[in-house]
Amino acid sequence: MGTLPTTTSVVIVGAGPTGLALADVLATEGVSFVLADRIAEGANTSRAVVVHARTLEVLEELKVTDRLRAEGHVVPRFTIRDRDHLLATIRFDGLSTRYPYTLMIPQNITEAILLARLRELGCDVHRPYAVTDLRQDADGITATLAADGQQPQTVRARYAVGADGMHSTVRECAGILFRGDKYEQPFVLADVRMSWPLAADEVTLFFSPAGMAVVAPVPGGRHRLVAAVEVAPERPSRADVQRLLDERGPITGAARVAEIVWSSRFQVHHRVANRYRAGRILLAGDAAHVHSPAGGQGMNTGIQDAVALGQALTAVLTGQSAESRLDEYERTRRQVAERVVVFTDRLTRMATLHGTRARSVRNSVIRLIGRIPWVRRRLATELAELRYR
Repeated sequence: MGTLPTTTSVVIVGAGPTGLALADVLATEGVSFVLADRIAEGANTSRAVVVHARTLEVLEELKVTDRLRAEGHVVPRFTIRDRDHLLATIRFDGLSTRYPYTLMIPQNITEAILLARLRELGCDVHRPYAVTDLRQDADGITATLAADGQQPQTVRARYAVGADGMHSTVRECAGILFRGDKYEQPFVLADVRMSWPLAADEVTLFFSPAGMAVVAPVPGGRHRLVAAVEVAPERPSRADVQRLLDERGPITGAARVAEIVWSSRFQVHHRVANRYRAGRILLAGDAAHVHSPAGGQGMNTGIQDAVALGQALTAVLTGQSAESRLDEYERTRRQVAERVVVFTDRLTRMATLHGTRARSVRNSVIRLIGRIPWVRRRLATELAELRYR
């Protein structure tokens, strides 16, 4: 806790992967900032688990990519199956990148690595501080932050960045609309230890009459399950997860769940902020866009936002670029978010089709296009977010 600086260059609200990556960029460039988060350290969860090739590329300059690789589990392919029937295989190992794979690593580990790098650079997160007021004028912003039971403190800065998630206080203070909707079905999320008949080098999207499920290997011999359901308990049990796998997973050599390491339910939205910039207030990550977990794009898009915004802010604050550089950030990154929302929405709706005929047509189409090399390569490039270079 302690006393906050009264002046700085940038106030960043939210110390998830987006806020931490942005702080790492600014710290690397010697730009002053205050990074505040309302959650106590260690209270974060492990929702995201995928780091794609483009994210590993942009994190190189922060000197964390090798650390992520050391902690993660390399997966070079993504498959689509209808129970036991393989419909398509999307391989990443032919992509033009130094990281031709998906890296599976829990979000809390990714955050820990980004935070360790921030501390190596002599900076840290101020916790637990919530924004209670944010105002701007021609010269800068004034942020009021408060910790429980403490007197509110004000910080004066040139810019403020909201990296504070879907329910962003910064976005609300800026009066920025968050247009979109939510999917009717809730999703179950679980990390489990289990016997699993498929290879440990693939992420699998399963179709079935009961619904979709994604199963991915993660470090430590565990698997991550994500599934859309009609009704989800707050903390899905081993029996709940076993039932989902029995209904949607492979039939031959069916999975047997031994332990639930962590589980939850969540509602999925697909929304994009109508602006990423309102004067001296900017948005990044889930404060600016949220979408289906299909494809594991969320955290990746947010981290890439952070690096792009960090570079733009550094250029403006050091006089290398005019303020229009921030408008360029908004234009380019908002286009990326809109594309990601459309792509993940199509994947989700395709995976949750109802009706025997509709599912049969879907499977036939996927089998057909899955045989076309350029289509497989294009899908791999889209999933890896390499189109956004």
